[in-house]
Amino acid sequence: MARDGGVRSGDTGRGAEPVVHGFPHLATVRAAITALHRRLSPEALAAYAPSVLPADVAFPDADDLHLGAQRVARALVRHLRLPDARMIVGFRTMEYAASVELTAGPEYFIELNDRFRTHRRDIGAALAHEVTHVLLHRLGLAFPDTGDNEILTDTVTTYLGAGWLLLDAFREDRVSRQKLGYLTPEEFGYVLAKRSLVYDEDPSPWFTSPQGYTAYTRGRARALRDARQPPLTSAGWTGRQRYARDRRYARGRPAGGSTGTPDGYVFEPGPDGGLRVSFPCPTCHQRIRVPVRGRVRARCGLCRTILECET
Repeated sequence: MARDGGVRSGDTGRGAEPVVHGFPHLATVRAAITALHRRLSPEALAAYAPSVLPADVAFPDADDLHLGAQRVARALVRHLRLPDARMIVGFRTMEYAASVELTAGPEYFIELNDRFRTHRRDIGAALAHEVTHVLLHRLGLAFPDTGDNEILTDTVTTYLGAGWLLLDAFREDRVSRQKLGYLTPEEFGYVLAKRSLVYDEDPSPWFTSPQGYTAYTRGRARALRDARQPPLTSAGWTGRQRYARDRRYARGRPAGGSTGTPDGYVFEPGPDGGLRVSFPCPTCHQRIRVPVRGRVRARCGLCRTILECET
């Protein structure tokens, strides 16, 4: 029997550590998206559209605490396609917001921090992380490092349509702060935007937290940059000029070496003696290799995204 590290609670008061912002875990987040695409086929991933709806995880104050928590857990089990898993939810005093015992199933015991007895609106967010731990446990998908594995869990929770709850649980003002999970708010927004671009879904109306919505817009801006990097034809004028300069430099180098760039694309010798360029797929971040010969249409072998390139 294993126990996950617990969904991190960032509930703080005046004078406490501020919430970390930005994209410090971006490389791990992208690796998690790639790992998820490698584990599940495009058809399997398509089954997770649309996202879990707010009405399915709503928790009115008039509801019984334990019955309501079980109802929300069942909704998340259905959404994450774990129909033969049963979640037993309890409450106790603990350091983390929540934790789950990872067993062979079919019953899994989730413990929530006692503070959720009076913060019911965020029970869905805490449960989403823990139910995803069960899904990953069953899929056999994990990263070796504990911290990276929690990043993986938050990323998968969000990419599969339940992590918008974790971002909506982020609230920050001059007096207090709350953040659940291991990603920064902007990283949650980034993954949520990645999902929205794949499934053509707009999560904006679901946010009750103004700070969560702002983080989503910042994460979305970063996600859109992924789709505008050279050698994609959607790259802007500045990116295309930079790419042309790097291509000239690569062609002038002796054969046999590769030339990396800050934008992520790498020039390297091709099997036919010519030059080719590799770059991350903007959808799943699997690296794609195409010959440098002008306009090229590429198809990602992992997520099957069709990409128009100007190499």
